[in-house]
Amino acid sequence: MGDKVAMVTGAARGIGLETTRQFLADGWQVVMIDRDEPALMAAAAGLDRAWPMVCDVSVPEQVNATVPRVLDTCGRLDALVNNAGVADFGPLRETGYDTWRTVFATNVDGVFLCSQAATPALIESRGAIVNVASISGLRASTLRVAYGTSKAAVIQLTRQLAAELGEHGVRANCVSPGPVKTKLSMAVHSPEIIAAYHDAIPLNRYGTEREIAHVIVFLCSDEAAYVTGQDISVDGGFESTGVGLPALRSQS
Repeated sequence: MGDKVAMVTGAARGIGLETTRQFLADGWQVVMIDRDEPALMAAAAGLDRAWPMVCDVSVPEQVNATVPRVLDTCGRLDALVNNAGVADFGPLRETGYDTWRTVFATNVDGVFLCSQAATPALIESRGAIVNVASISGLRASTLRVAYGTSKAAVIQLTRQLAAELGEHGVRANCVSPGPVKTKLSMAVHSPEIIAAYHDAIPLNRYGTEREIAHVIVFLCSDEAAYVTGQDISVDGGFESTGVGLPALRSQS
């Protein structure tokens, strides 16, 4: 696998950066994509076989210029991880159209643009696409009218990619993380919110970026050669359960 190349968007931090590290540990080369140049360069510093490239995935011209750069630099492309995303939470009546479009521009348009631009190279390598959605694309909740709807679109787009590209040997899958323990989530989630999530998750804890990255890299590997068109919830069982878990726990 030493000559395989992955392109990871939103790679400057969080799940994207951890996914980059996992690919590198498995012997891949990684092209790290992000629009935040200072953060991207800082994240890439000291990482061997990692190539940082600044690109806003919501801008077609930038995407269409970046994929040829990837091929010029690395000679091939075996996996595309569409991880870049933005979150803007708020109630329906306070969600302006500009906010709606900003969320969709990165979360949905970016997945479409990168997948479309990378398709010829992925057909040549019989490679893989992994899109990062969210449990919010599967389960509705308050304040996520734009974010949740955009992630539901990513899940359906994944299925469309799998259906169209399968005959060319290209696999497309989706990972839907549940609550993930990050510096940001720990800063904005109150003790009450954390307790509520723990109560609703069978494994009774938040996930980690590393746990999400492991599944992404697996889906890009030859070990997942017959897996396509799937959405995998990496959520500690959150999506599988309904109401009443805390009360039921007290009786078990």
